[in-house]
Amino acid sequence: MPQDITIKITDREGTIHEVQAPTDMNLNIMELIRMYELAPEGTVGVCGGMAMCASCQCYVLNSVLKTERNDDEEAMLSEAFHVQPNSRLGCQIPITEDIEGLELKIAPEQ
Repeated sequence: MPQDITIKITDREGTIHEVQAPTDMNLNIMELIRMYELAPEGTVGVCGGMAMCASCQCYVLNSVLKTERNDDEEAMLSEAFHVQPNSRLGCQIPITEDIEGLELKIAPEQ
């Protein structure tokens, strides 16, 4: 039976939010950030989650996430600002039970 997981997200002002994320709705991290309004409207998910804008870039702060960047994500991050080795696009991280305890920081606005 699907369950909610806990994810910690640090917003752009440095506030840490511990949020509950449903694993049965086919959501991704970008949608979760928008759902909890952790960034001003219109500043995250500008392209609608198509890996075409990097507005949902975030930094992975722990080793929970086991997936690597896909080709579209690599291409977009190669053109983005504020990219770090632990940068990921939130729209490319699906919310599944295996990311329980993930800790992220939203990257500065592009």
